[in-house]
Amino acid sequence: MSDFSINEMLTMQMQLQEKYKDKWEHISPEVGKNKLLWMIGEIGEVIDIIKKNGSTNACENDKIRKELVEELADALMYYNDVLLCYGITAEELKQTYAEKYEKNMKRW
Repeated sequence: MSDFSINEMLTMQMQLQEKYKDKWEHISPEVGKNKLLWMIGEIGEVIDIIKKNGSTNACENDKIRKELVEELADALMYYNDVLLCYGITAEELKQTYAEKYEKNMKRW
């Protein structure tokens, strides 16, 4: 299986947005805050799984791990919605991420 690129995820997320355009909030900068709040809710669900089942079970128990990965995927979907809301491209994110990485490598 090949790596899953940001561009692939953004394309899939745009397809979901198109399919549910009459049911979901439209992608726009004004909606970005709402998408961030939904993403935080999904991250809360990730934390709950770990809190209720323990870190080891979240890694080793197939059923719990599946739940964990699914909730992380939900959070990532909202993350991609945020990128779409603010018009952040994969290239822009990659460049900024690389710059931040270099800055952190020199931090301490």
